[in-house]
Amino acid sequence: MSGLNATHDPALLSWVGSADAPGTDFPLQNLPFAVFRRADSTESFRGGVAIGDQVLDLGALHELGVLAGAAAEALALCAQPTLNELMGAGPEANGALRAALSGLLRRGAPLAARLQGLLVPQASAAYRTAARIGDFTDFYASIHHATAVGRLFRPDNPLLPNYQWVPIAYHGRTSSVDVSDQPIRRPHGQVMAPGAQRPELIATRRLDYELEVGVFVGRGNAPGEQVPLAEAERHVFGLCLLNDWSARDVQAFEYQPLGPFLGKNFATTISPWVVTLEALAPFRAPWVRPAAEPAPLAYLDHPDTRAAGAFDIRLEAWLQSARMRAAGLPPQRLSHATFRDAWWTVAHMLTHHTVNGCNLRPGDLFGSGTQSGPQADEAGSLLELSSGGRQPVALAGGEARTFLEDGDRVILRGWCERAGFARIGFGEAAGTVLPALVS
Repeated sequence: MSGLNATHDPALLSWVGSADAPGTDFPLQNLPFAVFRRADSTESFRGGVAIGDQVLDLGALHELGVLAGAAAEALALCAQPTLNELMGAGPEANGALRAALSGLLRRGAPLAARLQGLLVPQASAAYRTAARIGDFTDFYASIHHATAVGRLFRPDNPLLPNYQWVPIAYHGRTSSVDVSDQPIRRPHGQVMAPGAQRPELIATRRLDYELEVGVFVGRGNAPGEQVPLAEAERHVFGLCLLNDWSARDVQAFEYQPLGPFLGKNFATTISPWVVTLEALAPFRAPWVRPAAEPAPLAYLDHPDTRAAGAFDIRLEAWLQSARMRAAGLPPQRLSHATFRDAWWTVAHMLTHHTVNGCNLRPGDLFGSGTQSGPQADEAGSLLELSSGGRQPVALAGGEARTFLEDGDRVILRGWCERAGFARIGFGEAAGTVLPALVS
């Protein structure tokens, strides 16, 4: 597991002034990666690192030739239009690059004047997904979400017995995974109305968001090779925010016996910035289970995971309706949760994914599943907040929601903070709902 080093020093300041502003998501201690170019340009996409409200152009930095050794080799991988090769280079290469970037961006760095011209305002940048995503697996790692949703669909048996033992997941679709601020078109699907004998094809009336954490795979594994739990994090590059949009009425009709399909695969939104596991080292937490719960099988249990396998990431979901925007009202927070409450850790997800010999590749994406907490305001979806549509959620300006309406903009945010360390954030994963196309 990645530990603390000089790049986490809370006393470090940057010559980029906005990186030192209180509450910024992107201080010098963070340095998350993205793929970007200047908006409205025909430039090639390339890697960038967030520092304050700027992007450091890693393609241009590579051309300067100011780094050497492992850091220079890793930097060269950032000049490409995706970060798959950087992700696959492993934690040593990525750590060398992080250390070098931290040095270049510190206040008083000798090259600061030369690097000033390599900054691009984030507000002037366009982004794409940080990697070419070969495969997408969405897990179900929040026991509070699983229990709440199970209670809506199976009141007498809300939590199926395999949940205690297996990191449940389904295989999603990569073609509809896109970066923040892409529009979300209301999807169609078959829906069976209560008491009906025949389904109908309609635009979903129960469009929902899901507050999730995304996990980008780093180093892959060969077909047939299992990744032990103690080694799992060496195969993870970093984390992002993820919204797996859901059509709940379509999902309810189709999900048995084989699980999600059209109710899920029409859109998944991720934040442009990927925060590395090394940056998250100060915010590790013990992974714990209630004493009454059985211990997991041996391949999903390790002392290091129990001691520090969880990440204390604060998560929030916000909504701004079209009417709120027109009235000048800001987005309203619907719910909050913490990734620390997840039933399974990032390492558990990766190890279980490979226990049957499944080969993962750099840039593959996991979703954590909706993250919900034990309290009512810690629900990570409208399905839970509205009790399946029975209890509308009040919005500013007199509106209410059971599920999303056209024009609604959903914004996911996440950050970490702990006494004695610099606060770091994930930026935003946002999307606005557009009306369905005429079927």
